[in-house]
Amino acid sequence: MRDLFVAFDISSSGMYAQRIRFNTIASNIANFESYTQRGEPYTRLEPVFEAVETPENLRKGVIPVRVVEIRRSNEPFKVIFDPTNPRADREGFVRLPNVELVKEMVDMISAMRSYEANLNAFKTTRDMAQRVLELWR
Repeated sequence: MRDLFVAFDISSSGMYAQRIRFNTIASNIANFESYTQRGEPYTRLEPVFEAVETPENLRKGVIPVRVVEIRRSNEPFKVIFDPTNPRADREGFVRLPNVELVKEMVDMISAMRSYEANLNAFKTTRDMAQRVLELWR
């Protein structure tokens, strides 16, 4: 029965990771055309995940996921020529945030599907635990 609780933890770690991923995607979409207070283009955020491979976890075949950090993307900013834009430099070029809406939407769908898969694993584990408890009655 204890192993079932481990499965809950693994599924929960996956759902938590995908919520963080979804939140960063939402931030990226919300700031698609934003600039910082210093006038710099908004920089896309990216969550970094890590498999928690401890010797004990490996022995049990149990590898949860954790969020290591949320970092700023190192992708270059988009640059357009628009000399009438108030953010244009001396040559008339404007740096735009490095957020691509299509990529964010694809990532959002992927995060949603991954979250749903983890939720289904959680629900299946719950159903298994309920069946075990029913056997003990």
